[in-house]
Amino acid sequence: MKKLSILNAAIFGLMMSTPVAFADDITFAVIGPMTGQLATIGDQFKQGAQAAADAINAAGGVNGSMIKLDIEDDQCDPKQAVSVANRVVADGVKFIDGHACSGSSIPASAVYAEAGALMMSPASSNPVLTDAAAKAGWPTIMRLYTRDDAQGAFIGPWIAKKFAGKNVVVLHDKSAYGQGVADAVKATMNAGGLKEVYYDGINAGEKDYSALVTKLKDLKADVVYFGGYHPEAGLILRQSAEQNLKFQLIMPDSIASPEFWQVAGPAGEGTMFVFPSDPQAKPEAKAAVEKIKAGGFVPEGFTLFSYATIQAFAEGIKRAGSDDPAKVAEALKNGTPISTVVGDVTFDEKGDLKNASYDINQWHDGKYAPIAQ
Repeated sequence: MKKLSILNAAIFGLMMSTPVAFADDITFAVIGPMTGQLATIGDQFKQGAQAAADAINAAGGVNGSMIKLDIEDDQCDPKQAVSVANRVVADGVKFIDGHACSGSSIPASAVYAEAGALMMSPASSNPVLTDAAAKAGWPTIMRLYTRDDAQGAFIGPWIAKKFAGKNVVVLHDKSAYGQGVADAVKATMNAGGLKEVYYDGINAGEKDYSALVTKLKDLKADVVYFGGYHPEAGLILRQSAEQNLKFQLIMPDSIASPEFWQVAGPAGEGTMFVFPSDPQAKPEAKAAVEKIKAGGFVPEGFTLFSYATIQAFAEGIKRAGSDDPAKVAEALKNGTPISTVVGDVTFDEKGDLKNASYDINQWHDGKYAPIAQ
């Protein structure tokens, strides 16, 4: 009996010293480029999602369940994204905060749709993501971010008016994201009466863009709109500066990161980019921004959109009274605004955000801020 009591005491002590996993924990996957050239975006996803999960758990969780995060890396590679998606749904995860790059989100969405999981991207902007899902009858593919055609409708006419009579070049990196947004801007700029002098795609990942710079000099480019990411944009600017070529670079939302300036350096001065109206400045974000900054991270770029995605999942589960992804998606699309750190959001039947608004930001001395339009 004495030995048995000692054994029981030992087992009890071991149980008390081991973290207890709640049987009803709910897992949300967070999927993005956690490594590679675009790892800064993955870090934004992770930081935002973790901050949201911590805040929700501290307030009692979701219907009593604690949120757990499964962080996954797709490197913004389509094949890896599909592989990760298959693994995540095989593990029984029903809610996905991701992916980042449209080229990853679009093929991965088919995996989630087939499994009946709810995917909500806080960054992918190519219209095909939700348009194709709606056409296929997939109700659980959504995005808590804006669309390229909406961004194009905003900035294209502005470029046409602001730079009328100037030599404008439109470039893209041949990705679903980069070419998609460049084409949207080109179409609305043309409709506004300004025709580009040159349109082409570049090869992402190259280190030498001197041939492109020479081409831009020959074209006497005044303005370059580039649909792509910060590594290529920064290099093109630096190598242009080395050849004494200066033009106004305009970008989409991908360069809302200090890494752009790290690559471009002073050559990045004056670069403009479009981004949804500054989420950090919203009163709803104040507490979250302070908390995240206190942890040593600046919630730039897609951080707060990832945070809001976790909030949307939690609210959808509460509204539906269930963690069935289809019911949650239906509850999120019912027209009632959802309170998030990026403001109150509503979704249309396709799962897209309604009433998106934008800022034109400009880089100056290593920082960016909205400009008057």
